[in-house]
Amino acid sequence: MCCFEPMIFSRRSILKAIGTTTTIGSLPSDAQTNDAHARTLRFGLDLFSLRSQGWTPFQLLDWCAQRKLKLVHFSEIRFLGGLEPENLKRIRAHAEQLGIELEIGMRSICPSSTLFDKTSGTAEQQLERMAQAARIIGSPIVRCVLGSSEDRRGPGGIESHIEDTVRVLRNSRSRILDSGVKVAIENHAGDMQARELKHLVEEAGPDFVGVCLDSGNPLWTIENPHLTLATLAPYVLTSHVRDSAVWRTEHGAAVSWTRMGEGNVDIEGYIREFLQKCPGRPLSLEVIVTGPRLFNYLDPGFWEPYKKTPAWEFAQFVALADKGSPHPALTQLPKDQAAARELEDVEASVRWARAFLSQL
Repeated sequence: MCCFEPMIFSRRSILKAIGTTTTIGSLPSDAQTNDAHARTLRFGLDLFSLRSQGWTPFQLLDWCAQRKLKLVHFSEIRFLGGLEPENLKRIRAHAEQLGIELEIGMRSICPSSTLFDKTSGTAEQQLERMAQAARIIGSPIVRCVLGSSEDRRGPGGIESHIEDTVRVLRNSRSRILDSGVKVAIENHAGDMQARELKHLVEEAGPDFVGVCLDSGNPLWTIENPHLTLATLAPYVLTSHVRDSAVWRTEHGAAVSWTRMGEGNVDIEGYIREFLQKCPGRPLSLEVIVTGPRLFNYLDPGFWEPYKKTPAWEFAQFVALADKGSPHPALTQLPKDQAAARELEDVEASVRWARAFLSQL
């Protein structure tokens, strides 16, 4: 079900979703309806946040359960430990015992992308295999990506890769529909701007294709994440939420991903808007903390991959950068210390998000 379809809440469904016996009155007003949406929120975590921990899927689920997360997003196959049916069934059983919902995903389904893994079969074979895995494990979606910022360069630009991805999705349509799951394409690592991903979904078919909306990646396409949300909200199936900092430099702008609450993109306003425009959709953190990435847009050569970007869209990115101040570069740490810092970043971000959501 896409976001633009009507959402129906009953007393029983609300109570079931929030796991409480509190009596809830009728919800005639907008304020009461928004309150119900907030209380039915599925707050979760994308396990890419814990990518350096080396844990089994069962350890990952246990860690999330201890922090009372209600949804766990296995965004890549490696976090599952494999797609063997028995393994998937064991993971599902463990998650059900913990009261956790599951989502699963994969990487690129674009055969011309630099991220595509040709050793695992055709894009159609990989996608259909993941759809069957999703059905076994109980995930309503398969998250996947087109590629990365590298795919904006070269002959045909990002448009040629979008065409290839649409072709794969159309070829897989009947099997995906038979599986009962939907495909959630992420705006990923600087690959597509919002209007481009919207075009992909509409060309492929929004009856079985939607969006995994990432709040940090728009800045890697010189796009304001609030514009991304406004454009893609009707197609959102799930989310990755991450805070970011953007600021002006001598040659353009710089972007760092941060812990939740430490950026300058108004992540609080973004979350409020997400809850309003995408009711019932999971809000899952994807915590990645990085040093500055430079976007030297004052250099004319920068614009070749972005020559179709409307000026009014870019102006919203610049407006964010104008409000920002530089974030320091991160200190490189040994592997074990980096893993410990990663865990601290996730813990701090979960605490921040839970405290913020409790105020809504």
